Amino acid sequence: MADHSTRGPDTLDPSWHLDTLAVHAGMEPDALTGAVAPPIYQTSTFQQNAIGSPRGGWEYARTGNPTRARLEASIAALEGADHGLAFASGAAATAAIAGLVLPSEEVIVSDDVYGGTYRLFERVLRDTGVEALYVDLQGDAAATLDRLLGERTRMVWIESPSNPLLKLIDIRAVARRLESHVGARGERPILVVDNTFASPIGQRPLELGADITFHSATKYLAGHSDTVNGVLATSRRDIFERLRFVQNAVGAVPGPFDCFLVLRGIRTLGLRMERHTRNATRVAAALVEREDVESVRYPGLLTGRCAHPDAEVAARQMRLAGGMISFEPMDWNGRSSEERARRFCETTKLFSLAESLGGVESLVELPAAMTHASVAESPLAVPPALVRLSVGIEHPDDLVADVSQALDQA
Repeated sequence: MADHSTRGPDTLDPSWHLDTLAVHAGMEPDALTGAVAPPIYQTSTFQQNAIGSPRGGWEYARTGNPTRARLEASIAALEGADHGLAFASGAAATAAIAGLVLPSEEVIVSDDVYGGTYRLFERVLRDTGVEALYVDLQGDAAATLDRLLGERTRMVWIESPSNPLLKLIDIRAVARRLESHVGARGERPILVVDNTFASPIGQRPLELGADITFHSATKYLAGHSDTVNGVLATSRRDIFERLRFVQNAVGAVPGPFDCFLVLRGIRTLGLRMERHTRNATRVAAALVEREDVESVRYPGLLTGRCAHPDAEVAARQMRLAGGMISFEPMDWNGRSSEERARRFCETTKLFSLAESLGGVESLVELPAAMTHASVAESPLAVPPALVRLSVGIEHPDDLVADVSQALDQA
């Protein structure tokens, strides 16, 4: 199987800034025609020169496709990795990575993760003998890991910022603690970081010591709520070879048009993340000012009554705070906080009530009843009055006005 999932052509300059890489990595002009928008190879198979001699290494589209290879080169460049892989969804990427843990081995998972991740570990992998331990890694993560790391530990899996409580974990501190630990198979545990909320523009986990970073590319990378896709990046050749084998063997690969849509979205990722962050900062500040709001969670809140408890971590490892906010309204005017949260979600005008995040449009949801319903009645249960906002790129004045009018009616 030809290796098409690498850092990319020699034309890429490693000194380029991330905004420049986002525009050009994986999107080099077509070698045949010079088209600056590369073609979509919408094909299931490829003609071979002779038996055992595939043209350019291309054989069958499940194994590899030129459009997918461009996306894989793009995410590798953006994350500063040697290798990238693309999957049919973020969940498919999650499952492939989790498959590195075998029966009788264990994975330590940060205790605020996407509900689908929890569902995979608890309702699919636990039956196979894989044990997941959920722990709060905020604060002194190294000290917490000291109590949990054992000879069966194969992997440490974290989200930072987390979904939906926006917890931050010191990735470098976790990586350093794992350096000296001998876990399952007599090896150092693999450190996996879900970087969906931050995007590579906001944070690069591999630079902080992670072995694998991955994204639901459906979200910020694609950025337009029009495709489902997942990607990962790693510089460890052994991990890449295994995951590339799984990608082909299991076949949970994205179609070329979906890869094209993610690539097209990535070209404006730098601009969008700046605008998402600027708008979210305005919305978070407006929420903090309201006396009928109990709490606001946003990595960009550095001071005041709702200052993020891990602001110092954010300053060290994040370039941008991103566009995700969570908040809880207070009991008010005879209505409970949960009732007000539900009314808020159903009263906004610009913020569409919908699952997902990271698109140009603003979205609102109630995690306990929507994206995180699978963790209900578990130690990872989400507060019932928690509202999650994905702040889009609309004018900030309109977004603040929408949040204000919805809270006034809640």
